[in-house]
Amino acid sequence: MTFKYGIDRLDLDIVNGIADGSIEAELCQEAVNNIKTSRARVEKMAASNKAVYGINTGFGPLCDTQITPQETNLLQKNLLITHAVGVGEPIAKAISKLMLITKVHALSQGFSGIRLETVERMLAFIELDLIPVVPEQGSVGASGDLAPLSHLFLPLLGEGEFWDNKEGQNGKTIPATQLLEQHGLKPMELHAKEGLALINGTQFILSHAITALTKMRYLLDLADLTGAMSIEGMQGSESPFREELHATRPFPGNVEVAARMRSLFKGSENMAAHEECDRVQDPYSLRCIPQVHGASRNAYNHLKDLAEIEMNSVTDNPIVISSEEAISGGSFHGQPLAMVLDYASIAAAELGNISDRRCYLLLEGLHGLPRLLTSSGGLNSGMMIPQYATAALVTENKSLCFPPSADSVPTSMGQEDHVSMGSISGRKLNQILGNLEKILAIELMYAAQAVDFRRPNKCSDLIEKNHQVIRAKVAKLEEDRLLKPDIDAMITLVKSQAFTVSINIDKH
Repeated sequence: MTFKYGIDRLDLDIVNGIADGSIEAELCQEAVNNIKTSRARVEKMAASNKAVYGINTGFGPLCDTQITPQETNLLQKNLLITHAVGVGEPIAKAISKLMLITKVHALSQGFSGIRLETVERMLAFIELDLIPVVPEQGSVGASGDLAPLSHLFLPLLGEGEFWDNKEGQNGKTIPATQLLEQHGLKPMELHAKEGLALINGTQFILSHAITALTKMRYLLDLADLTGAMSIEGMQGSESPFREELHATRPFPGNVEVAARMRSLFKGSENMAAHEECDRVQDPYSLRCIPQVHGASRNAYNHLKDLAEIEMNSVTDNPIVISSEEAISGGSFHGQPLAMVLDYASIAAAELGNISDRRCYLLLEGLHGLPRLLTSSGGLNSGMMIPQYATAALVTENKSLCFPPSADSVPTSMGQEDHVSMGSISGRKLNQILGNLEKILAIELMYAAQAVDFRRPNKCSDLIEKNHQVIRAKVAKLEEDRLLKPDIDAMITLVKSQAFTVSINIDKH
């Protein structure tokens, strides 16, 4: 398929496909016409004596200061230069690329008044893998992601830096002028409204949301697999996952997780071996997996729905709707994403919280498992200490769950008196997900060890397949050894998405 910027609809898979090169994207004639029409409207307004915010006036608290037509271009250049005040480490190159893609799509809808030449230069950056360097801190998430977007577009002017895209140069940066010259590209001069169209918007928040959603989708599935392997290891009960139970409280996430768990246990010799045992109920971290993992899925789906609306929205200001009118509003405000990013942060942290509890249960020496998952405890500490790491990571995630969207600090002399802080929400969610990868990696290591103590019983085919993935990198712990290499290997397996987590759901 070929995606048409400004015309077709982005979703999570399409935007990632454009970013990784598996989906082609182009500026079709319809989008070109829309861009040109919008640009003609802006030029007419810029030449008039009527004050129109951002077109022939100053910005923020200077919105009442009118700018002459002769000063318009300098105004746009000054806007980018003065707003490029980001601090901290650069965001990942992949996130900067998503910012470019989503910004092109927003500008190509024909409401922003940008010139076609400017959009084409942005497309050239994407095609040539010329990805600007963007600092991670400095956006308050209203008036758009002003500082990050200013850094993203400094290279249009020949300012700022690109990531060096030469082979073997990952992680290095290079001055924009140098890389532009190598590709025969000259710095551009921005015209009326263009600077404002470029830096007003939520693409920093949105691209962090896209990155988080992509990772969280896999981790939600992995958490189900991890929980199921732990239940196999502890020979827990299947009854909490029965369809009849969840039909009486049918939250979508709960129903989906319960069905996934049933499928994960299907054909398990190990689960069948204890069907007549006298255990009545398992602890909540086993029994309530559908309720907890399901609630996190509900949060994920909410974030995905809103992020996909934002991917296809126009988020700069003002919005040009005719040759006579540009509506000044607040479409740049990040609150719609900020709040749901904070909700998703809690959801991701809870996946780690319940995983740590299962790690603890696996060490207790109950239900036929040896204490600390070692048959020679005393001389050997077995797997005692990795749970300390999960406990530390869980607490770190809890500390990251304070919602930045609950805070607001006035800026711009009070003109911008309520802001979303959504940029912080997006960054924090990705931090939490990074910690969750490590927590689930350790639980998988524990669960694989527990499953080995159930031999010769076999688990379901899917759990056995994933158990083999673990054992190909991490041997069963027979006596104490340095566990750091094992933990690192498990984390690498999780980060590389080496586990099979897709399931043909058993509806019964």
